[in-house]
Amino acid sequence: MTPTASPTALATLPLADDALVLSHRLGEWAGHAPVLEEELALANIALDLLGQARSLYAGLREELGTEDEIAYLRDEREFLNCQLVEQPRGDFAHTIVRQLFFSTYQQPLYTQLAPALPLAEKAVRETAYHRDHAEQWTLRLGDGTVESHARTQRAADALWRFTGELFQPVEGLDVRWEELEEEWSAGIADVFGRAGLTVPESPRTGAWTAGAGRQGLHTEPFGRMLAEMQYLHRSHPGATW
Repeated sequence: MTPTASPTALATLPLADDALVLSHRLGEWAGHAPVLEEELALANIALDLLGQARSLYAGLREELGTEDEIAYLRDEREFLNCQLVEQPRGDFAHTIVRQLFFSTYQQPLYTQLAPALPLAEKAVRETAYHRDHAEQWTLRLGDGTVESHARTQRAADALWRFTGELFQPVEGLDVRWEELEEEWSAGIADVFGRAGLTVPESPRTGAWTAGAGRQGLHTEPFGRMLAEMQYLHRSHPGATW
C-alpha cells in the first residue's frame, strides 16, 4: 500500500493523517486530565478528529484500502501528517498550545475547502469549538499564575518551529495558502496578546525542513506512538468484535 496512488489520495490523505494522529495524542489524556470536565472535553475533541479522519479515509478506499488498513497497516514513512500533531502530550499547557496552533489553522482551512469537500462544512463547526476551547484555556493559563504563564510560554516556544509546515501547499487542495497563513498569524497574535504571552521570534520551520511531515519524514516520538497505536491490530490481524 502506498500513499501515492492518485491525485485525490494525495490531496486528502495529509488532512486525514493530521486528524488521526492528533486524535490519538489527545486520547492519551484519558485518565490523566487535570479535572473531569477537561477529560470529557479533550475526549470529545479527539472523537471529532477521529470522525474527520474516518470520513476522509473512507473516500480513499479504492486507492488505499479500508479505514483500518489505512490507519493500522501503513509504515511511518507512509504517513503524511504534519509534525506538529505528532509531538508528545507533554503537560496540559503543551497540549492546549498545540491545539490552539492546530485548530486556528484547521478552521479557516476547512472554511476554504467547504465548497468542494463534503466533510468540510461539518468540520468547520467542530473546529470552531476546538479553537474556542483552546483559546479560553490559553487565556486562563497565560494570564493565570506565574507557573501557568511560564509553562504556556515554554510550550509556545517549543512548538513554534513546527507551525511553518502547516502552510506548505498540498498538491490538489484548492487553498489560498498565503491568506490562510496571514489569518492564522493574526489569530495567534490576538490570543497571545490577550493572554500576556510573547509570540516567538524564531523561524517557523519543521525539525529538518518545512514540509518534512508531509514528505513522510517524522520526529522520533512518532515512531513510538505509531507502534502503540497499531499494536493490537497488527497482533491480531483480521480479528473482529
